[in-house]
Amino acid sequence: MIKNVIFDVGQVLVAWEPVEAMRALGMDEETVRAVADATVHTSDWDEADRGALSDEELLTGFIRKAPAYEAQIRNFWEHVDRAIYPFPYVGEWMRTLKDKGYHLYILSNYGAWTYAKTKDQSLGFLKDVDGALFSFEVKQIKPEPEIYHSLLERFHLRAEECVFLDDRQDNVDGAIACGISAIRFTGYEDARQKLKEYGVEC
Repeated sequence: MIKNVIFDVGQVLVAWEPVEAMRALGMDEETVRAVADATVHTSDWDEADRGALSDEELLTGFIRKAPAYEAQIRNFWEHVDRAIYPFPYVGEWMRTLKDKGYHLYILSNYGAWTYAKTKDQSLGFLKDVDGALFSFEVKQIKPEPEIYHSLLERFHLRAEECVFLDDRQDNVDGAIACGISAIRFTGYEDARQKLKEYGVEC
């Protein structure tokens, strides 16, 4: 029986739109491409999620990739919160699941800088969950098996009582390999229907 619903954050509970944020900051298309290729489209961004580098080390690395765009890279870094906003269905969905008696958890690849910039507004739903584990906290990232085990151990969860929703198939596969039921998230209504197949009323 499923007792716990575990959510990824990006593209499940919140939008992640860095290119749109860069445009909103006044960058033309050439600049957007250069800044994106130096930041969010690099393996360094994954390392930001892992928490392996300091904020200053990350920023320095981004700038090194495109020094001609230093000012724009710094501007995006300072305003990364503009790339993230909650989907409108999140609050009601969580309340419904809680009312049905399910425990809610977060398991997300997320960088410390981005977390600090977004936790009070875009991640306001954190107050409604029973626990959250972000990758930067444990220096592990999905789909590595260690991070799923870290979640289970931290919150004393049994894998067979959990279902996990993530927009990336490799992360879904990682959860399944650890004994956790998992759903590839492609949209709110589709996810609700797939949760019902696991007996989850939502």
